[in-house]
Amino acid sequence: MSSSEAALYRSAPRSSGRRRGARTQWLLPLTGLGAGLLAWQLLTLPGSWPLANAFSPASTLAALVRMVGEGVVWPHLEASLVRIFAGLGLAALAGIPLGVWIGRSHAAEVATSGIFQFLRMVSPLSWMPIAVMALGVGDRPVVFLVAIAAVWPILLNTAHGISAVDRRWVRAARALGAQGRAVLWRVLLPAALPNIVTGVRLALGTAWIVLVPAEMLGVHSGLGYFILDTRDRFAYGELLATLLVIGAVGYGLDLLLRGLRSRVGWE
Repeated sequence: MSSSEAALYRSAPRSSGRRRGARTQWLLPLTGLGAGLLAWQLLTLPGSWPLANAFSPASTLAALVRMVGEGVVWPHLEASLVRIFAGLGLAALAGIPLGVWIGRSHAAEVATSGIFQFLRMVSPLSWMPIAVMALGVGDRPVVFLVAIAAVWPILLNTAHGISAVDRRWVRAARALGAQGRAVLWRVLLPAALPNIVTGVRLALGTAWIVLVPAEMLGVHSGLGYFILDTRDRFAYGELLATLLVIGAVGYGLDLLLRGLRSRVGWE
């Protein structure tokens, strides 16, 4: 056997393995999706329970196509996205500086761990009455609840990322003349960036879950409000279609941050 034939023989199994891996990468999610649709169809067979037909895949998908085509869902989706990004922005403005402070100072970590862990254990939705009394009705209490939900993953992951930075890098930077802010911006934050992005990703998931019930609180737009509206109109197909939109948008946002997380890093 010639050297070229041997090389071809050795590369063939690897090539076929890569092709099988690529097929599996797409096949497994599609299999899971198909199984979910089948279970949905079986649970809503005509006559299985009184409202089965209203919640069937056919009724739901027809309602979704109609909502998208008529533009009914877009204003509510836009309102929800504005609130989620406003809340995430506030959470980042509070969580990242606090996380940097705690990550750099052992005394700060010890002093704040008790109160922060206590507050973190309080459900964000428990703040609803206080948010309404303090901020009134409208967007502000919703954004506040989103921020409360999102701040803890950002804060804790930032603190962990800062504290995990190799101290030799800091000493090397100082030996080269970097001080204070230069060490923070050129060493600590770049090294901790993957942890910060992970914190934002976790915060987004928590905040997206909190947003929907928060939008049932005295606002007249948003996906959470639209769920209540469809319930009051007995538009059950639209109700379930809205749940599909919520899941799809949340999944899409998570994919974006997952992709960003895979691209950031510092060596």
